[in-house]
Amino acid sequence: MASGSSSFPPSPLPSTLHPKSRRKRGGWLRGSLPFWLLLPTVLVLLVVQVYPGLYTIWLSLQTRQRDRWEYVGLGNYERLTQMSIFGESVGHTIVFLIGFTVLSLVAGFGVALLLNRKLRLSGLYITLIYIPWVIADIVAGFVWRLLVVPDYGLLSGITQNPAIFPPNGLSILTAVPPQPWFGDFPFPPAPAMTYLIIASAWRALPFITLLLLAAIQTIPKGVLESSRIDGAGSLQVIWYIMLPLMLPTMIVALFSLTLSGMNGVGMIFSLTSGGPGTSTEVLSYLLYSIGWGQREFGRAAALAMMIAVVNWLLIIGTMRITRPQDG
Repeated sequence: MASGSSSFPPSPLPSTLHPKSRRKRGGWLRGSLPFWLLLPTVLVLLVVQVYPGLYTIWLSLQTRQRDRWEYVGLGNYERLTQMSIFGESVGHTIVFLIGFTVLSLVAGFGVALLLNRKLRLSGLYITLIYIPWVIADIVAGFVWRLLVVPDYGLLSGITQNPAIFPPNGLSILTAVPPQPWFGDFPFPPAPAMTYLIIASAWRALPFITLLLLAAIQTIPKGVLESSRIDGAGSLQVIWYIMLPLMLPTMIVALFSLTLSGMNGVGMIFSLTSGGPGTSTEVLSYLLYSIGWGQREFGRAAALAMMIAVVNWLLIIGTMRITRPQDG
């Protein structure tokens, strides 16, 4: 062996570490990075969603006795369903949802068809359509209420005209509902309910119009042109070509309207306050009345859980219907 030589191989420099070793050193940090990025969102959801939900479930099983809460199990649910106003509110909710969703879809589809024709100043029209969307429900309700205030509203001259609404005109905010056609089911609705449906549809029109307009513009123009060349009229093109291709979007719009109509209370609060009488008291407003009007928070929480179950069923139904089919 030569003089001055070592029998041990030289140690590798740190820069020559194997790539796998370098990955192991920082792997735990990179592996947990998604968790740390999602942690703020998870904490916010726990505070604003999970905790209130669990507290509502607990509250729905309690009743207030002087200075303490007492467990009553399903007693609040039983008391709630035995209230006559509960069954009446279910009927009002069904009438409101049917009128609101149908009117919103029909009006939104009609406006979307007009905007799709590339009219002059169409950009201005789309901007103006946004106006109802940016107005708060409370403000919109007060504006629509002012329109029909007796003697002062812009529409009171029409509604109170005996020639149009015989024999003595019509006061929308105070007119009693007509005699029901089907037992106790509240149909035909009171004038205030009809007015509430129109106002709510106006409030939802921007979202539905833009949603359906986007769906219309995704339809291939070649398909529409081919159908017209084959002799299809405008109504046939809409019914047999456009609507089937827009069906998934229409379903999403339908469920979105149903969810917003089921849970909205601001428009009702500022426009009719559930009246006249209880003719516009839907379930969402009944929840407000029981909770903040009567301070029966246990029964209000029970009603909130019932509405939440309906919301979840609507969400699950939407996801199942719009889910892409395999194959």
